[in-house]
Amino acid sequence: MSDITSRAISALPVLEETAHQTYPSATLYVVATPIGNVTDISVRALHVLSLVDAVACEDTRNTAQLMTRFGLHRPLIAAHQHNEREVAETLIARLQAGERIALVSDAGTPAVSDPGARIVEAVRAAGLRVLPLPGASAAVTALSASGLVNDQFYFVGFLPAKAKQRENVLASLRTVTATMVFYEAPHRILDCATALAAVFEPEREVVFARELTKMFEEIHRCPLAAAAAWIRADAHREKGEFVVLLAGAPAHDGDNDAEAERILKILLTECPVKQAAALAAQITGRKKNALYDRALQLKQAD
Repeated sequence: MSDITSRAISALPVLEETAHQTYPSATLYVVATPIGNVTDISVRALHVLSLVDAVACEDTRNTAQLMTRFGLHRPLIAAHQHNEREVAETLIARLQAGERIALVSDAGTPAVSDPGARIVEAVRAAGLRVLPLPGASAAVTALSASGLVNDQFYFVGFLPAKAKQRENVLASLRTVTATMVFYEAPHRILDCATALAAVFEPEREVVFARELTKMFEEIHRCPLAAAAAWIRADAHREKGEFVVLLAGAPAHDGDNDAEAERILKILLTECPVKQAAALAAQITGRKKNALYDRALQLKQAD
Protein backbone atom coordinates (compact mmCIF):
# COMPACT_ATOMS: atom_id res chain seq x y z
CA MET A 1 0.00 0.00 0.00
CA SER A 2 1.28 3.49 -0.87
CA ASP A 3 2.16 6.08 1.77
CA ILE A 4 -0.67 8.32 0.53
CA THR A 5 -3.25 5.55 0.82
CA SER A 6 -1.88 4.45 4.21
CA ARG A 7 -2.14 7.98 5.57
CA ALA A 8 -5.66 8.39 4.18
CA ILE A 9 -6.80 5.21 5.92
CA SER A 10 -5.01 5.81 9.22
CA ALA A 11 -6.30 9.40 9.42
CA LEU A 12 -9.72 8.09 10.47
CA PRO A 13 -9.54 5.32 13.08
CA VAL A 14 -12.81 3.70 12.00
CA LEU A 15 -11.34 3.07 8.56
CA GLU A 16 -8.68 0.82 10.02
CA GLU A 17 -11.35 -1.87 9.72
CA THR A 18 -10.29 -2.32 6.09
CA ALA A 19 -7.07 -3.97 7.24
CA HIS A 20 -9.00 -6.52 9.34
CA GLN A 21 -11.28 -7.70 6.52
CA THR A 22 -10.48 -10.69 4.33
CA TYR A 23 -9.57 -10.30 0.67
CA PRO A 24 -9.51 -13.79 -0.80
CA SER A 25 -7.13 -14.76 -3.57
CA ALA A 26 -8.33 -16.20 -6.90
CA THR A 27 -11.01 -13.50 -6.89
CA LEU A 28 -12.16 -10.89 -9.38
CA TYR A 29 -12.94 -7.63 -7.56
CA VAL A 30 -15.47 -5.44 -9.41
CA VAL A 31 -14.53 -1.95 -8.22
CA ALA A 32 -16.65 1.17 -8.67
CA THR A 33 -14.64 4.34 -9.32
CA PRO A 34 -15.67 8.03 -9.26
CA ILE A 35 -17.94 9.39 -12.01
CA GLY A 36 -16.28 12.79 -11.78
CA ASN A 37 -15.12 13.95 -8.38
CA VAL A 38 -12.04 11.88 -7.58
CA THR A 39 -12.63 12.11 -3.81
CA ASP A 40 -15.77 9.98 -4.18
CA ILE A 41 -13.63 6.84 -4.33
CA SER A 42 -14.17 4.61 -1.31
CA VAL A 43 -11.48 3.69 1.21
CA ARG A 44 -12.25 0.03 0.58
CA ALA A 45 -11.70 0.53 -3.16
CA LEU A 46 -8.32 2.14 -2.49
CA HIS A 47 -7.35 -0.70 -0.19
CA VAL A 48 -8.27 -3.37 -2.75
CA LEU A 49 -6.51 -1.51 -5.57
CA SER A 50 -3.40 -1.53 -3.41
CA LEU A 51 -3.65 -5.30 -2.85
CA VAL A 52 -4.48 -6.75 -6.25
CA ASP A 53 -1.93 -8.25 -8.61
CA ALA A 54 -3.33 -6.39 -11.64
CA VAL A 55 -6.14 -4.07 -12.69
CA ALA A 56 -8.27 -4.79 -15.77
CA CYS A 57 -9.55 -1.45 -17.03
CA GLU A 58 -11.51 0.15 -19.87
CA ASP A 59 -8.75 2.63 -20.72
CA THR A 60 -5.28 2.17 -19.23
CA ARG A 61 -4.53 5.91 -19.54
CA ASN A 62 -7.53 6.97 -17.45
CA THR A 63 -6.97 4.31 -14.82
CA ALA A 64 -3.26 5.10 -14.63
CA GLN A 65 -4.12 8.72 -13.83
CA LEU A 66 -6.56 7.67 -11.11
CA MET A 67 -4.09 5.25 -9.55
CA THR A 68 -1.25 7.79 -9.66
CA ARG A 69 -3.35 10.41 -7.84
CA PHE A 70 -3.52 8.04 -4.88
CA GLY A 71 0.07 6.84 -5.14
CA LEU A 72 -0.94 3.40 -6.40
CA HIS A 73 0.98 1.45 -9.04
CA ARG A 74 -0.22 -1.89 -10.36
CA PRO A 75 0.05 -3.61 -13.77
CA LEU A 76 -2.85 -2.55 -15.99
CA ILE A 77 -4.65 -4.77 -18.51
CA ALA A 78 -6.79 -3.16 -21.23
CA ALA A 79 -10.30 -4.68 -21.05
CA HIS A 80 -12.71 -2.76 -23.30
CA GLN A 81 -15.80 -3.60 -25.33
CA HIS A 82 -13.77 -4.84 -28.31
CA ASN A 83 -11.62 -7.40 -26.49
CA GLU A 84 -13.63 -8.56 -23.46
CA ARG A 85 -13.91 -12.20 -24.50
CA GLU A 86 -10.20 -12.54 -25.22
CA VAL A 87 -9.15 -10.75 -22.04
CA ALA A 88 -11.54 -12.89 -20.00
CA GLU A 89 -9.47 -15.97 -20.88
CA THR A 90 -6.28 -14.26 -19.71
CA LEU A 91 -7.87 -13.10 -16.47
CA ILE A 92 -9.33 -16.55 -15.74
CA ALA A 93 -5.89 -18.16 -16.13
CA ARG A 94 -4.37 -15.63 -13.72
CA LEU A 95 -7.21 -16.05 -11.22
CA GLN A 96 -6.84 -19.82 -11.36
CA ALA A 97 -3.17 -19.31 -10.48
CA GLY A 98 -4.34 -17.61 -7.27
CA GLU A 99 -4.08 -13.94 -8.20
CA ARG A 100 -6.41 -11.13 -7.19
CA ILE A 101 -7.61 -9.01 -10.12
CA ALA A 102 -9.55 -5.74 -9.95
CA LEU A 103 -11.99 -4.80 -12.72
CA VAL A 104 -12.73 -1.10 -13.24
CA SER A 105 -14.29 1.08 -15.94
CA ASP A 106 -13.42 4.68 -16.77
CA ALA A 107 -16.09 5.96 -14.37
CA GLY A 108 -18.77 4.46 -12.16
CA THR A 109 -19.65 0.81 -11.75
CA PRO A 110 -18.30 -1.68 -14.33
CA ALA A 111 -20.73 -3.76 -16.40
CA VAL A 112 -23.53 -1.15 -16.15
CA SER A 113 -23.55 0.46 -19.62
CA ASP A 114 -19.79 -0.05 -19.43
CA PRO A 115 -17.51 -2.97 -20.34
CA GLY A 116 -17.19 -5.77 -17.83
CA ALA A 117 -20.35 -7.88 -18.02
CA ARG A 118 -18.83 -10.48 -20.35
CA ILE A 119 -15.74 -10.76 -18.16
CA VAL A 120 -17.83 -11.25 -15.03
CA GLU A 121 -19.97 -13.85 -16.82
CA ALA A 122 -16.91 -15.79 -17.97
CA VAL A 123 -15.23 -15.69 -14.56
CA ARG A 124 -18.37 -16.93 -12.82
CA ALA A 125 -18.83 -19.66 -15.45
CA ALA A 126 -15.29 -20.82 -14.68
CA GLY A 127 -16.33 -21.36 -11.06
CA LEU A 128 -14.28 -18.47 -9.72
CA ARG A 129 -15.35 -15.89 -7.19
CA VAL A 130 -16.56 -12.38 -8.10
CA LEU A 131 -16.61 -9.83 -5.29
CA PRO A 132 -18.28 -6.42 -5.90
CA LEU A 133 -17.19 -3.19 -4.22
CA PRO A 134 -20.12 -0.72 -4.38
CA GLY A 135 -19.62 2.92 -5.14
CA ALA A 136 -20.43 5.65 -7.61
CA SER A 137 -23.25 5.15 -10.14
CA ALA A 138 -24.46 7.97 -12.37
CA ALA A 139 -27.98 6.52 -12.58
CA VAL A 140 -28.52 6.29 -8.82
CA THR A 141 -26.85 9.65 -8.21
CA ALA A 142 -29.24 11.35 -10.65
CA LEU A 143 -32.29 9.58 -9.23
CA SER A 144 -31.46 10.68 -5.69
CA ALA A 145 -31.54 14.36 -6.67
CA SER A 146 -34.38 14.25 -9.22
CA GLY A 147 -37.36 14.63 -6.92
CA LEU A 148 -39.27 12.14 -9.07
CA VAL A 149 -41.29 10.19 -6.51
CA ASN A 150 -41.51 6.56 -7.60
CA ASP A 151 -40.58 3.31 -5.87
CA GLN A 152 -39.40 1.80 -9.15
CA PHE A 153 -36.98 2.76 -11.89
CA TYR A 154 -36.30 1.18 -15.28
CA PHE A 155 -32.72 1.42 -16.50
CA VAL A 156 -32.61 1.83 -20.28
CA GLY A 157 -29.02 3.03 -20.73
CA PHE A 158 -27.97 4.48 -24.08
CA LEU A 159 -30.62 4.83 -26.79
CA PRO A 160 -29.78 3.87 -30.41
CA ALA A 161 -28.06 6.62 -32.39
CA LYS A 162 -30.26 6.15 -35.47
CA ALA A 163 -33.55 8.06 -35.35
CA LYS A 164 -35.90 5.24 -36.40
CA GLN A 165 -34.37 2.72 -34.02
CA ARG A 166 -34.50 5.27 -31.20
CA GLU A 167 -38.18 5.98 -31.97
CA ASN A 168 -39.02 2.26 -31.88
CA VAL A 169 -37.33 1.79 -28.51
CA LEU A 170 -39.11 4.80 -27.03
CA ALA A 171 -42.48 3.69 -28.41
CA SER A 172 -42.06 0.38 -26.59
CA LEU A 173 -41.63 2.30 -23.31
CA ARG A 174 -44.78 4.44 -23.47
CA THR A 175 -46.67 2.40 -20.88
CA VAL A 176 -43.79 1.82 -18.44
CA THR A 177 -44.87 3.17 -15.04
CA ALA A 178 -41.40 3.20 -13.47
CA THR A 179 -39.10 6.20 -13.75
CA MET A 180 -36.99 5.61 -16.85
CA VAL A 181 -33.23 6.21 -16.79
CA PHE A 182 -31.28 6.98 -19.95
CA TYR A 183 -27.61 7.77 -20.57
CA GLU A 184 -26.83 10.17 -23.40
CA ALA A 185 -23.79 11.69 -25.08
CA PRO A 186 -23.59 15.49 -25.37
CA HIS A 187 -23.75 15.59 -29.18
CA ARG A 188 -27.06 13.67 -29.11
CA ILE A 189 -28.79 15.29 -26.13
CA LEU A 190 -30.92 17.63 -28.24
CA ASP A 191 -31.96 14.75 -30.53
CA CYS A 192 -32.82 12.74 -27.41
CA ALA A 193 -35.00 15.51 -25.97
CA THR A 194 -36.76 16.00 -29.30
CA ALA A 195 -37.41 12.27 -29.66
CA LEU A 196 -38.80 12.00 -26.13
CA ALA A 197 -41.16 14.93 -26.76
CA ALA A 198 -42.37 13.32 -29.99
CA VAL A 199 -43.26 10.01 -28.34
CA PHE A 200 -44.42 10.87 -24.83
CA GLU A 201 -47.02 13.30 -23.48
CA PRO A 202 -45.83 16.94 -23.33
CA GLU A 203 -46.68 17.20 -19.63
CA ARG A 204 -44.40 14.31 -18.62
CA GLU A 205 -41.64 15.47 -16.29
CA VAL A 206 -38.06 15.01 -17.45
CA VAL A 207 -34.81 15.58 -15.54
CA PHE A 208 -31.48 16.37 -17.19
CA ALA A 209 -28.51 15.64 -14.93
CA ARG A 210 -25.33 16.93 -16.56
CA GLU A 211 -21.71 16.56 -15.42
CA LEU A 212 -22.68 14.94 -12.13
CA THR A 213 -20.21 15.53 -9.25
CA LYS A 214 -18.07 17.77 -11.49
CA MET A 215 -17.47 21.53 -11.43
CA PHE A 216 -20.25 22.37 -13.90
CA GLU A 217 -22.85 19.96 -12.53
CA GLU A 218 -26.39 20.90 -13.50
CA ILE A 219 -29.69 19.20 -12.67
CA HIS A 220 -32.79 20.58 -14.37
CA ARG A 221 -36.38 19.36 -14.24
CA CYS A 222 -39.13 20.47 -16.60
CA PRO A 223 -42.09 19.20 -18.66
CA LEU A 224 -41.06 17.46 -21.87
CA ALA A 225 -42.66 20.24 -23.88
CA ALA A 226 -40.02 22.67 -22.56
CA ALA A 227 -37.01 20.34 -22.73
CA ALA A 228 -35.59 21.17 -26.17
CA ALA A 229 -35.94 24.91 -25.59
CA TRP A 230 -34.04 24.64 -22.30
CA ILE A 231 -31.13 22.86 -24.01
CA ARG A 232 -31.03 25.37 -26.89
CA ALA A 233 -31.03 28.33 -24.46
CA ASP A 234 -27.39 27.75 -23.49
CA ALA A 235 -24.67 26.23 -25.67
CA HIS A 236 -23.00 24.76 -22.58
CA ARG A 237 -26.01 22.47 -22.13
CA GLU A 238 -24.83 20.40 -25.08
CA LYS A 239 -21.58 19.57 -23.30
CA GLY A 240 -20.72 16.90 -20.76
CA GLU A 241 -22.17 13.49 -19.98
CA PHE A 242 -25.90 13.23 -19.31
CA VAL A 243 -28.28 11.12 -17.28
CA VAL A 244 -31.87 11.71 -18.44
CA LEU A 245 -34.75 10.69 -16.18
CA LEU A 246 -38.30 10.46 -17.50
CA ALA A 247 -41.36 10.16 -15.28
CA GLY A 248 -43.25 6.92 -15.78
CA ALA A 249 -46.76 6.56 -17.15
CA PRO A 250 -49.48 6.99 -14.54
CA ALA A 251 -50.64 3.73 -12.97
CA HIS A 252 -54.26 2.80 -13.59
CA ASP A 253 -56.79 0.98 -11.50
CA GLY A 254 -57.15 -2.67 -12.51
CA ASP A 255 -60.94 -2.45 -12.91
CA ASN A 256 -60.57 0.54 -15.21
CA ASP A 257 -57.93 -1.34 -17.22
CA ALA A 258 -60.30 -4.25 -17.70
CA GLU A 259 -63.14 -1.96 -18.76
CA ALA A 260 -60.91 -0.06 -21.20
CA GLU A 261 -59.78 -3.33 -22.77
CA ARG A 262 -63.37 -4.56 -23.08
CA ILE A 263 -64.35 -1.38 -24.91
CA LEU A 264 -61.24 -1.54 -27.07
CA LYS A 265 -62.02 -5.11 -28.16
CA ILE A 266 -65.55 -4.13 -29.17
CA LEU A 267 -64.30 -1.15 -31.19
CA LEU A 268 -61.64 -3.23 -32.94
CA THR A 269 -64.33 -5.42 -34.46
CA GLU A 270 -65.64 -2.40 -36.38
CA CYS A 271 -62.79 0.15 -36.59
CA PRO A 272 -59.14 0.36 -37.63
CA VAL A 273 -56.58 0.28 -34.80
CA LYS A 274 -55.91 4.02 -34.73
CA GLN A 275 -59.59 4.95 -34.71
CA ALA A 276 -60.44 2.32 -32.10
CA ALA A 277 -57.72 3.64 -29.78
CA ALA A 278 -58.89 7.25 -30.23
CA LEU A 279 -62.52 6.38 -29.50
CA ALA A 280 -61.58 4.23 -26.50
CA ALA A 281 -59.52 7.12 -25.12
CA GLN A 282 -62.51 9.47 -25.41
CA ILE A 283 -64.81 6.97 -23.69
CA THR A 284 -62.50 5.88 -20.86
CA GLY A 285 -60.25 8.88 -20.31
CA ARG A 286 -57.22 6.66 -20.75
CA LYS A 287 -54.13 7.77 -22.70
CA LYS A 288 -54.53 7.22 -26.44
CA ASN A 289 -50.92 6.09 -26.91
CA ALA A 290 -51.29 3.32 -24.32
CA LEU A 291 -54.57 2.17 -25.87
CA TYR A 292 -53.02 2.22 -29.33
CA ASP A 293 -50.17 -0.01 -28.14
CA ARG A 294 -52.65 -2.41 -26.56
CA ALA A 295 -54.82 -2.40 -29.69
CA LEU A 296 -51.79 -3.43 -31.76
CA GLN A 297 -51.10 -6.29 -29.35
CA LEU A 298 -54.71 -7.47 -29.60
CA LYS A 299 -54.64 -7.35 -33.40
CA GLN A 300 -51.40 -9.33 -33.50
CA ALA A 301 -52.87 -11.91 -31.12
CA ASP A 302 -55.84 -12.34 -33.45
